[in-house]
Formats: sequence, C-alpha cells, structure tokens
Amino acid sequence: MRIWDISEPIEPASATFPGDTPFAQEWVARMEKGASCNVSTIRMSVHVGTHTDAPLHFDLAGSDIANVPLTKYIGRCRVVDVRGEGSPSLIPAHALTPAMLRGAERILFRTRQDHDHRRWDPAFTAVGADAARALVAAGIQLVGIDTPSMDHADSKDLGGHHVLHDGGIAILENLDLRAVPAGDYELIALPLRIVNGDSSPVRAILRELPRP
Repeated sequence: MRIWDISEPIEPASATFPGDTPFAQEWVARMEKGASCNVSTIRMSVHVGTHTDAPLHFDLAGSDIANVPLTKYIGRCRVVDVRGEGSPSLIPAHALTPAMLRGAERILFRTRQDHDHRRWDPAFTAVGADAARALVAAGIQLVGIDTPSMDHADSKDLGGHHVLHDGGIAILENLDLRAVPAGDYELIALPLRIVNGDSSPVRAILRELPRP
C-alpha cells in the first residue's frame, strides 16, 4: 500500500513560532575525527515541525504527552480541502458540512496548496473555537491542520485548543498535505513518550486503505 509522508523536514531553516527555540544540531562525536561512530545532540522547541500538542500545553491540570491515549493517533482519517475566512483567518463552521464529516473519525485540513516549512506566515489559517465545536459535535477523534496552530497567532485564550480538548479531540499541527489527494486514509502519527512534555514531534504518515 502506498505511503505518504506528511511530516515537515526538521532543520535549522525550519520556521518557528515567534519566541520558540529553533532547531540546532551539535556533533558530539564524528568518525572523520577518529570516533567509532557519529553522535549528535539537538536542541529545539517541541513545537518545531509536525507535532502534537498535549493538554499540558494550554492547561496546567492537563495530561503530559507521555500519557495521552495513543489510539487517537492511529486509524482512519479523511483529508479535506477548506479555506479560512475573516481576519484572523479561521475555518468557518459552516464549511464543515455533514457530507464532509459523515463517517469520518479523524480530519486533516488542507488550507493551502503551497507549503514551505522554512517560512513563518503570521496570517495562517487556524481552526478556532466555532469550527472546533462542530468537530466535537461530529464525534471526531483527531484534527490535523497544515498550519502551525489550532488558534491564530495572536490568540490569548486558545479557544480552539480548549474546545477540542474538552471534546476529547487530539491535535496535529504543521502537516504537509501538498501531495495527498483528498480522501480517506489510515493515519499513523505517534508522539514521543516525553515525561512532562507539553508537545512532541511526530513522524506523520498516511497509508492507502485496503481495497474492498
């Protein structure tokens, strides 16, 4: 079955949310300098690249990433195209039609055709609270988006995050969905088991579903 890698590359040029720690790599041992193997150390925000937010990210009483239910990150999902409206740009709840959500367990939103992991766009499209409520009402288990956050860059209350969390919906951000046709797939996007982690990078992939 065909596999699509929908993860952003992680490198020093990767864009970060303003104030976050960018990716950096330091070589501790190099074979060309006589070491028996290559060993490196990395430093980065856990929100660089494709990642999942733990409830601890926006709720002091929330679970850390080491204890989130993994079942939400594996299973059937649907890639859909949707465009944001307004300023800041948010996915409108009216765009989440019954036909779009019917039978879906997980939803991945493609909000744009281009995707450059090296460019920070403060006007990115987010989910926001209204669309989040529609997703909760539809019984969605996980929502992903091809932008940095479920809420707009200047949001202070993080309403989209809170509504999704209260509804039991897991979060994926910074997906690269350029090459994936809209439709249904199997998603695999497991977080690292980081104790006290507020987020974790994931290697997110889609697999073709078996043919009937």
